[in-house]
Amino acid sequence: MMDFDFSLILVALTLITGAVWLVDALVFAKKRQPAPQQTSAPAPAVGETRISQGWTVDGATQGDTRTSQPVEPLIVEYCRSFFPILFIVLILRSFIVEPFQIPSQSMLPTLEVGDFILVNKFTYGLRLPVLGTEIVDLGEPERGDVMVFRNPEDNRTNYIKRVIGLPGDTVTLLGKALYVNGEPVEERLLAALPPDNPKELIYEESLGGATYRIQKESGPSGLRAEWKVPAGNFFLLGDNRDRSRDSRYIGMVPENNIVGRAFAIWMHWESFFSIPSFSRTGLIE
Repeated sequence: MMDFDFSLILVALTLITGAVWLVDALVFAKKRQPAPQQTSAPAPAVGETRISQGWTVDGATQGDTRTSQPVEPLIVEYCRSFFPILFIVLILRSFIVEPFQIPSQSMLPTLEVGDFILVNKFTYGLRLPVLGTEIVDLGEPERGDVMVFRNPEDNRTNYIKRVIGLPGDTVTLLGKALYVNGEPVEERLLAALPPDNPKELIYEESLGGATYRIQKESGPSGLRAEWKVPAGNFFLLGDNRDRSRDSRYIGMVPENNIVGRAFAIWMHWESFFSIPSFSRTGLIE
């Protein structure tokens, strides 16, 4: 997924524009206000007529009271205009929902390259933007959830995988067979592609009450490994099991690296030169 921290940029812009606007409103705006000035003029005599800007005698203005409007600096005007917008976007992305685009095949067949997804930011608790520290506990990841998280190798790049192991679980891979706490994860073969010379096998996998599709390459695998999930960490795998960089290679995912739960596809747009499509719109299993 994206390898730059847009949240950090958004937080910085919000703080800067808000600070400029606030300091100007509290300090400099008052200094720019001019004192009202009034020219002296004699009291109106009999027969003189008052007008809004003074008195007139035979068409001549005898007195005037005016206050010039202060000129607001351009940078303050921009900050005052953009701060509310940036603040609202920051709140929405940090605590409610955040959009992402899928750039790789690691979650096939569930998610395709070019899928635009929505990520729920409060299912697993409210977290501070950038830092990821939980401030309100609303729930925990469950086995089978599709979760977005920051790669623990650099704490910056956003990854999306499926939750397989919870804190305290033991996850075992014997070849292509997956076990959680010594129990085999249920799977059912759906298709072999292409039919005449299968290279990809599509399975329906069931874990933790969730049922979803995964993809494996045909042929044997010599991988035999076991992982014990520490407290406060999670073990995640890609649905494209043989073509995914996940907890088998990057290690466990700490709780502070959680971004949110992916719950829907809202658009598919594979490249800039293709036409956006809404045929894949729907909930993520």
